[in-house]
Amino acid sequence: MKTKALVIFLLVIFCHVSVAQERILAPLFGSDSLLEMSLSYSFKDLRKNTNDSLYLPTILHYKTNRGNWDSIGIEMRSRGNFRMKNCFFSPARIKISKKESKGTLFEGSKSLKLVLPCHANKTGNDLALKEYLCYKLYEPISNYYFKTRLIDLNLTDLDGRQAKSYTAKAFFIEDNDQVARRFGGRIMKGKNINPYSLQDTAAVRHDFFQFMIANTDWSSLVQHNLQVMQLPPRTYIPLPYDFDMAGLVNAPYAQVSEKLEIDNVRERLYRGFCRNEGLLQYVRAEYLEREPQIWEAFKHIEKDIHKNELQAMRKFIEEFFSILKNDRKFKDNILYKCRTHT
Repeated sequence: MKTKALVIFLLVIFCHVSVAQERILAPLFGSDSLLEMSLSYSFKDLRKNTNDSLYLPTILHYKTNRGNWDSIGIEMRSRGNFRMKNCFFSPARIKISKKESKGTLFEGSKSLKLVLPCHANKTGNDLALKEYLCYKLYEPISNYYFKTRLIDLNLTDLDGRQAKSYTAKAFFIEDNDQVARRFGGRIMKGKNINPYSLQDTAAVRHDFFQFMIANTDWSSLVQHNLQVMQLPPRTYIPLPYDFDMAGLVNAPYAQVSEKLEIDNVRERLYRGFCRNEGLLQYVRAEYLEREPQIWEAFKHIEKDIHKNELQAMRKFIEEFFSILKNDRKFKDNILYKCRTHT
């Protein structure tokens, strides 16, 4: 009887934990299916709203899981200094009140990042899809990542005498606080973190990933394009984001720092800090073991992106795995390239 009671108790606890986890995961990110959505606003006015106190009110229309159209009131502001200044579409931060979102697909998502193509053409859409892929590529690598949702978006610019509409591939990224809630942690805001304070295996997994997609536009030291999440009691986990400067994306405006020893974003440069060689070899083996899951991530965009772009990306990732599979290449490109000082 005691054994039976224990089993029942454990089942109750398991169900309770599962329900709690489901409540933490916002409905918006509970599916990878393409979300149909439309927004109408003044592009000019959005660019004026760049700080946390100035938001532009509008209505977000979206197709529900049942195939019906619904709408909620939202507020928007522009974000991302480089793209805001250089792109036709300004990326945005969206704020949704608890009252508006209750009972909808957006319940639990009070703040979201909306990533838009830089330009209103097929190339712009392909670049947005490639950046979205970077987020999906990280999922088989780490247990800790920002969730995303791909969007088929109709945008209407209300500037001028006659409104003008555009179609775009875009995606949502969950907010910093939202990802922290999922794991019972908190985001370390406004603090410099010594890179060696990061959980070592998580840090190396992250560093290999940035090398895989050929991204050098990040810093764990000053948290540039990288959030640090603290898990109880004092475990620090890197959460990468913003990959438009990565070689895998290969945006026409992408550039590398003059301080680095590479000339263009398609050249890989390992930017991770030196760790025990045994740890790097361990993560190397992990990547090789998870290679099938990494290739599986391409399914998220293969129906929407140009075949030539898809083939070029596959070839680029194959080059990464050829480095991991060759002892000499691995030493020359990763082991001997790690950083020894901040």
